[in-house]
Amino acid sequence: MDKRSSFVATWPNDVALVSEWREQVRAYNEWSGEQFLSADIETLVADRALFFDELLATLWQRLQFPDESCALLAVGGYGRGALHPESDIDLLFLVPGPLPNRQQERISQFITLLWDLRLQVGHAVRTVAECMQQAAADISVATSLIEHRLLTGSETLRQQLEQQLHYDFPWSSRDFYQAKKQEQVARHQQYHGTAYNLEPNIKSSPGGLRDIQTISWIAKQHFNTHSDESLVEFNYITAEEFIELKECSHFLWRIRFALHLTAGKAEDRLLFDYQPDVARLLGYLAAADTHQQKASKAAVERMMKDYFKVVLRVHELNRMLLQFFEQAILGPMELTEPTPLNEEFALLNQQIMARTDQAFTKPAAIMKFFLVIANHPQITGVRSHTIRLLRNARRNLTKPLCEYSECRAIFLQIIEHPRGFGLAFELMHRFGIMARYLPAWDHIVGQMQFDLFHTYTVDEHTYRLINNLYKLTDPEDSESFPLASEIMQELPAPQWLFLAGIFHDIAKGRGGDHSELGAQDAHAFATLHELPEAAGELIAWLVEKHLLMSVTAQKRDIYDPEVIAKFANECRTIERLNHLYCLTVADIRATNSNLWNNWKATLLEELYRATYESLLQKDKKTFDVRERVQNNRQLAMGYLLSAGFEVDHINQLWGRFTADYFFRHTPEQIAWHSQHIMHVQEHQLPLVLIGDENNNGTTELFIYHHEESHLFAKVAALLDSEQLSIHDAQILNTRDGYVMDTFIVLQRDGHPLADAQRIEEVHQHLHDVLRKRRPVPTSQRAISRRLRNFKVRTRVKFVNLKNARRTTFELITLDRPGLIARLAAVFQELDINLMAAKITTVGEQAEDLFIVASNNQEALTESEREALKNAIISALSDE
Repeated sequence: MDKRSSFVATWPNDVALVSEWREQVRAYNEWSGEQFLSADIETLVADRALFFDELLATLWQRLQFPDESCALLAVGGYGRGALHPESDIDLLFLVPGPLPNRQQERISQFITLLWDLRLQVGHAVRTVAECMQQAAADISVATSLIEHRLLTGSETLRQQLEQQLHYDFPWSSRDFYQAKKQEQVARHQQYHGTAYNLEPNIKSSPGGLRDIQTISWIAKQHFNTHSDESLVEFNYITAEEFIELKECSHFLWRIRFALHLTAGKAEDRLLFDYQPDVARLLGYLAAADTHQQKASKAAVERMMKDYFKVVLRVHELNRMLLQFFEQAILGPMELTEPTPLNEEFALLNQQIMARTDQAFTKPAAIMKFFLVIANHPQITGVRSHTIRLLRNARRNLTKPLCEYSECRAIFLQIIEHPRGFGLAFELMHRFGIMARYLPAWDHIVGQMQFDLFHTYTVDEHTYRLINNLYKLTDPEDSESFPLASEIMQELPAPQWLFLAGIFHDIAKGRGGDHSELGAQDAHAFATLHELPEAAGELIAWLVEKHLLMSVTAQKRDIYDPEVIAKFANECRTIERLNHLYCLTVADIRATNSNLWNNWKATLLEELYRATYESLLQKDKKTFDVRERVQNNRQLAMGYLLSAGFEVDHINQLWGRFTADYFFRHTPEQIAWHSQHIMHVQEHQLPLVLIGDENNNGTTELFIYHHEESHLFAKVAALLDSEQLSIHDAQILNTRDGYVMDTFIVLQRDGHPLADAQRIEEVHQHLHDVLRKRRPVPTSQRAISRRLRNFKVRTRVKFVNLKNARRTTFELITLDRPGLIARLAAVFQELDINLMAAKITTVGEQAEDLFIVASNNQEALTESEREALKNAIISALSDE
């Protein structure tokens, strides 16, 4: 790599010719970008640092700094001798004391020239004493001084600084360690403590470059060394661990270098916007395939899988080495004796430790280790040296642990243990033992999906699902999910549900239907582990049908007896229903923290209870609709009578309502609606109610008004302009020409309306639009940055149901501002009436269900269906 020296040699002699100097920098940047495709990354970042070393030294000479008046030092990342395309050039001007004006002017001229060259420069001017004062006050300054290099100028000043840092570093090893560890904890918390971010920060996310640097800084400060390699000699890190960290660092360097080239600026966030181009630069995607969505998506997923595997390794090494530093080098704050747990392991300060270095010589010993953890609830963690032994044993395995009969027997003991899926399973996941036990689990480690729906990699999502199920077994934690907790705690063999959780997504990334492939894996597991036949069938069924309940609850009309009958027929037994309900609750909550809300909880619970009743009535195909209507009426009547209303007045009102209204609303809703309708005067219409009568944690919007065409379109447009999203809509008519529309809405952040002033504003705006006092608003909101990176083909699929007076269809399209309002406009244009809607957003994708009818309240004809389909696709194809 000799291009650097040729550039420097041809620099113009006239400092004033800034444009020519800038051209030299531009030409080097272009050349290094070309070299990236073939050059070794360590050589590339080192060469870039050398390029700027020579540039700065040349500028220093041009400005004629006196040799002993100042020293120019590289600090921070630049001080490490590694520089990425858009990284800051951090400089320290080390001076002997107050500078004369001429020297101050030279430094100012030096920095101005660097800015004129469009370089990102950070600088400070300090004496040695000031450096030490600043280092004592600020841990980041102290850290930057640990890795400094003399670029040019006074060697004497540099030696003075070196001597001060060596003998009088203002932080003790323990204080420095604790400060850097706390700094890391705070940094990790910014990313919710997980390495699994859809748009990770290559530098700062857990497992990123900063975690590698933190290990290095702490050790270098303690051992007074500038060399990473020397840390092996000090027995802080083994040669194998050092090589592994280097490999991880170089992988992250390549991503960062490519990211800087792609973004054209100092950007460490691997945003969706950049991921396809970064994948192409790294060789995951051919240039010809860049604009092919399917190929680009697959390439990004392969790149991100490798990335997540690397950051997992870094995260594990970081935790182990920081703990090792505290335990083995600093020494414990209080000396205690280990308490033996068995022949192989002991307990020290609530952490499990191996009693000898031969603790994991046999594969079965690895599995016994986790069984011991399950058996002893006082264990809270693992000693660092034991983690090192476990890592070495894991590396030496020659075949999957499940192929050893003794390991299988111990694994079954773990999953049957009441605490087996607590800390024991968590550590099996964190330390990569699940990947060594099940080959299929190894395949999903780091497996991500390029979308906005799946927040975590498949293995992390699965672990979180298991953890959610485990929490349901704790009676002290039953208040959050009472129904699921009650069911879970009554299951005779909960381990089968846990196993279904392990396998539910285990086939993702292989191609084909992951539910069917996962069911096959579950069958094979059951056979290999000699599980009871009934257990194997239950696990496989749960894996194959694990999406069934969430799809039915969120994308079907669960008030339709036909839907309940079909779902009950799929479940067949209450045992299956119980297991599927708990699995579904745990699955949704583990997919994306923004997905779960009380509305989803209510839908699932209503579906569960309706199906439960249906399965109890084995001689009937569905539950008794008339019984539910009568029950709802009776309870609502009780509420209204207790509020002082008269029976005659109530019956007179209800005589105008259809049975469908009483079937689809709870007694609380019916009473709420009825008391306000009985009080409202004709000239006061529309009646607009906003509240949460069912305590679902949502906002219910009820509108009672004269029947008019396409009221839904107006409401949808207004709600969209108010930044409210519709999740459910019921459009019902009275027998005498009034509409009773019920909407479930949430704010964009998934929370209900809570502010009284905000509720009153929405109420007034709706009232004004429906009384034609103000025009119907039109959406002006732009599509978000994230959504612009996804393309979803709009699909309309009609669902065949027996109802001859309704037409049901599913819509899949890109979620976007004003989507529902735009659809409502299509209905209005084609004179189609919306009867009900189920609005589901799956990441960047809208997956909605609509029930419509013609203007004369009949199902759509074949030609009307085709016209509707074409109109929707046309209306949504302009993005």
